[in-house]
Amino acid sequence: MQFDTTQLIPVLPEISLLTLACVVLVVDLFIRESQRIVSYGITQVGLMITAAVTLLVSQPGTQIIFDGSYIRDPMSDLLKLGILVISFLAFLYAKDYLRDRDLFKGEFYTLGLFAVLGMMIMTSANSFLTIYLGLELLALCLYALVAFNRNSPHGAEAAMKYFVLGALASGMLLYGISMIYGATGTLRFDELAQVVDKGDLNRLVMVFGIVFLVIGLAFKLGAVPFHMWVPDIYHGAPTAVTLFIGSAPKIAAFALAMRLLVDGLADLHAGWEGWQGMLIILSVLSMAIGNLIAIAQTNIKRMLAYSTISHVGFILLGILAGTKEGYTAAMFYTLVYALMSAGGFGVVIALSRKGFEAENLDDFKGLNQRNPWFAGMMLLLMFSMAGVPPTVGFFAKLFVLDAVVSVNLTWLAVVGVFFSIIGAFYYIRVIKLIYFDEPVDESPLTVGMDTQVVLSLNGLAMLILGLFPAGLLSLCSSAIGN
Repeated sequence: MQFDTTQLIPVLPEISLLTLACVVLVVDLFIRESQRIVSYGITQVGLMITAAVTLLVSQPGTQIIFDGSYIRDPMSDLLKLGILVISFLAFLYAKDYLRDRDLFKGEFYTLGLFAVLGMMIMTSANSFLTIYLGLELLALCLYALVAFNRNSPHGAEAAMKYFVLGALASGMLLYGISMIYGATGTLRFDELAQVVDKGDLNRLVMVFGIVFLVIGLAFKLGAVPFHMWVPDIYHGAPTAVTLFIGSAPKIAAFALAMRLLVDGLADLHAGWEGWQGMLIILSVLSMAIGNLIAIAQTNIKRMLAYSTISHVGFILLGILAGTKEGYTAAMFYTLVYALMSAGGFGVVIALSRKGFEAENLDDFKGLNQRNPWFAGMMLLLMFSMAGVPPTVGFFAKLFVLDAVVSVNLTWLAVVGVFFSIIGAFYYIRVIKLIYFDEPVDESPLTVGMDTQVVLSLNGLAMLILGLFPAGLLSLCSSAIGN
C-alpha cells in the first residue's frame, strides 16, 4: 500500500517540533558552557516557527489521519497555540533563574521540548493508544525536570513521589482503557462514540472502565482526592520547572478530558453509569480542599499549588455541564489559568536571585517599595486568580458558573461562588503583604529586560482580556464547534 504524503500536512507542527528538539540535543554537544544561550535561542525561535506552522495548517474542518489515530480540528489548533505560547513564556522567565543556579543546560530545553511534543500529541489524539503515548512522553520528561537540580534533596524526593504516583495513575488509566476496549472492541474515539450511541455493550464493564479512566484523568489534572502530588512537586522542584509544570500541561490535561470524555463518551454523560456525577464530586472536593488548605500555607509555591487544585475544580464544572457553552467556558478558563499561572510564577522567579529563593510569603513584603511596577503586575495576577472584576479571571469564573446554571445545577454554582469568596482571602493576603508591610529585604530587583517586558505584558493581559473577553471567548466557541 502506497503512503499518501498529504497525510503528513496536518502533523507538520509535531514534525517541526521533534526536529527542533533533536537539533537542540545535537547542537548542545558542540557548544561550551558559556554559549548555552544558543540552545535557548534555538528553542525559542523553534517554538515560534512551530506556532507559525500550526497556524498555516489550520483550517475550519476536521482531518483524521494515520488510520484514525490522529485528528486535526479547530480545538487542537487553538490548544496547541496556547501550549506553545505558554511554553515560550515559561522558558523565557526561567532563563536567568537557571543561569544563576548553574542549571542553564541544553538538557532542560530538550526535555521541555519533548514535553511540549507530548502535549501536542495529546491534543490531537483520536485513539486511546495515541493519547497514552503523548501522556507518557509528557510525564517522563516532567519526572526528569522535577529532579533537574541534582544537588537538591527536595527535588529528588519530589521527583520520586511524582514518578511512583504517576506510574500508579497511568496504570489506572490503562486499566480503564482496557475495560472500555473489551466492552466496545475499538480504540478510536469516533468509533467508540458510535458504539456507545447504539447501546449494544456490557454496561457494567463500561461503568468500571469509566471509573478508572476518570481516576487517571483526575490525577493528571490534580483534582481531589488525587491531588497529593501537586503541593509536594510544586514545592520540591526548581521554581523554573514549577512554572512550566503549573501552566502548559494544564492545557494538555483539558485536552485529555475533552478527547476521552466528550469525543468518545459524550453519550454516557448523564445517568447512573455516566461521568457527570463523578466530575461533580471531584469538582466540589477540589474547590473545597484547594481553597481551604491554601489559607494555611506560608510558602507561595505550596499556596499556588492548592490554588491550582481549586482552579481545576472550576475547569471540571465547565466540562461536567455537558453543553457547548460549558466546554467553551472550560477551555476559556484553562487558557486564562495557564496565562495567570505563568505570570504568577514569573514574578516569584523575578524576586529570586543567586543564592536566594523567594518562596515564602514574607519575601513579598514591601515589594511596592522595591519595585512598584512588578507590585502592580502581581496585583493584577492575584486579582485575576481571585476572580475580581475587571480582570479576566472574573469572566472565566462567570462563564463557567453560567454554563452550570443553564443545566439546572444552580446549587453547584452556589458552591463555586462560596469557595471563590473563601479563596479570595489568600490572594488578597499577598497583595496586603506587597503594599502594606515593610520590606524584609531592601535589595533592588535585578531582572533582565526581556523578562521585564514579557512579564509586564503577561500582567497587563489580565486586565486587557478582562476588558475585552469576547475575542478569546469567540475563538474558544468556534474551536469547540457544535
